[in-house]
This record gives sequence, C-alpha cells and structure tokens, in this order.
Amino acid sequence: MVILGLTGSIGMGKSTVAAMFADSGVPVFDADAAVHRLQRQGGRLVEAIERAFPGTTGANGVDRARLGQRVLGDDAAMRVLEAIVHPAVAQERAAFLSRHEAAPLVVFDVPLLFETGGDGRVDAVAVVSAAVDVQRARVLAREGMTEAKFAAILARQTPDAEKRARARFVIPTDVPLAETRAAVARVIACLAGDEGR
Repeated sequence: MVILGLTGSIGMGKSTVAAMFADSGVPVFDADAAVHRLQRQGGRLVEAIERAFPGTTGANGVDRARLGQRVLGDDAAMRVLEAIVHPAVAQERAAFLSRHEAAPLVVFDVPLLFETGGDGRVDAVAVVSAAVDVQRARVLAREGMTEAKFAAILARQTPDAEKRARARFVIPTDVPLAETRAAVARVIACLAGDEGR
C-alpha cells in the first residue's frame, strides 16, 4: 500500500481534490471529518474538550466557533486541544488503514500535515495550491470569516511556497476543473506505476 498525504492551506481547494481521488476509487481518510465526528453530539471528545475549555460545548457537541475563539492565537490553549484531538484522530486513521489494507493506494487528507509531522508517516505528499488572490477570495467568502481570523489561521500554517517545495506533487486548483482532475489522475498513475517509491 502507498500512502499519499494530501494537504494544502485554507481555501486552496483540498476538499475538492480529495473528492476527485475518492471518485477515482482511492480510499480517502479525511482528518477534518474525523474531528467533526469526534466532536459532534455523542462524540467521544466532547467531555474532554468541555473539561479543558468550559462552556465550549452544548447539546450538539462542541461549538466550534466558541472553541475557535478560545484557542486561536493562544499557543498554550492550542497545544492542550491538540493533545486531546490528535491521539483520537490517530486511532481513527489506524482503523481506516485496517479497513482498506488491500488497497494499493490510500490518501490521508490532512490540513496540517507538515505542521504536525504527518509528512513523515506517508510515502509521498501532494499539495493543493492556488494563487494567493484566489485563496483569499475563497476564504473571505466563507460565512463568519474575517480578515483577523484568516490571518490567525494562516499564521498556524506552513506557507504555501514551502509546502510546494517539500511536496512530491503539486495539484493546481486555480485552473479549470478538468485540469485539476487531470493532475489528480497523473498522481494516481504515477503512484500506481512506481508504488510511491
């Protein structure tokens, strides 16, 4: 099995590209989706997060906006949250690998792949990238997004140029969708051809 790490900064189109891999029959582990499951009503992290950050959960589980206000820009608080979340996500990832052990290629869709050292646990890395102005327009169009919040998120992410330099593959998303889809197909063909080595 070849494990491809898929990453990209906020607003780069990573979710769209992950869906293209899935549509091509490649199993995709979505780290963000795992976090959402773990933090929703009945999720196994809700109690631990409430203990660490009182008032950030409710009837529907973790209030992500309220939790974000508590941890964004506060490195110590972020480390506490990561110590709760990361081990649980690692367990989810292990279960995913067990379910797909016969697959020749799987994708780990991880927004903070480089930032968490996850690039050391994959065979190759693909970075989803777009021009800065395209990224900015996408992000600021999101409901509830502000310049300050965008800046705080970017400050926690490895710069796009560095991600591109460290990745084996760069998948553009500021081009027509057909071009992005073709880039995904090339990555799959390459990794299937040389088994990621």
